[in-house]
Amino acid sequence: MSGASGTPYAAAVLRALLAAGESVDLVVSRASRLTLLDETGIAFRDAHYRDDLREWLTRGADGKPDTFDVDLDGVRHWSAGDLAAGPSSGSYRAKGMLIVPASTACVAGVALGLSKDLLQRAASVTLKERRPLVVAVRETPLDGVVLRHLVALDDAGARVVPASPAFYAGATHLQDLVDFVAGRVLDAVGVEHRLYRRWRGDLGGARTD
Repeated sequence: MSGASGTPYAAAVLRALLAAGESVDLVVSRASRLTLLDETGIAFRDAHYRDDLREWLTRGADGKPDTFDVDLDGVRHWSAGDLAAGPSSGSYRAKGMLIVPASTACVAGVALGLSKDLLQRAASVTLKERRPLVVAVRETPLDGVVLRHLVALDDAGARVVPASPAFYAGATHLQDLVDFVAGRVLDAVGVEHRLYRRWRGDLGGARTD
């Protein structure tokens, strides 16, 4: 997670990854902690990350408690300042990396290979090891500098998935729009989910499968 607005997107992706049986190495940047506090009122603390994660992931996109069932056994948290952490090395086993949400500052750091924190370093490792990297950029509008950084990431093999919800899937709640973006992020790395109704290609619109 980087510092862009959009913590509900990250929550939806995390829940779906865990529901799919995936193990997650979680890195929450310093700026993202401020955004999480601003958008949810939750102060993410390294020493109590499981409690804070559970409180966050059991809320809906509107910030209210929901019926989400979350098992955090598959989550391992790494401090963003820990450059000796497992994900900082190419020898650390990983299927890929998702940056959700991705700020333009994070995009620039990854595109330029700055590796100023664990988030950027892990992304650089993911690219050099030719593993899938998905960047869910959320900020708008995007100027030429940011667009060039995104093109550089695409050239390096990353998938750029803008946090742009679609409306053909029959959204009736805010969570539906959030889940659509989360689902498209997971589609980019081949993780199975049932977060949104897929387009069928006829007047019937979308379908559930």
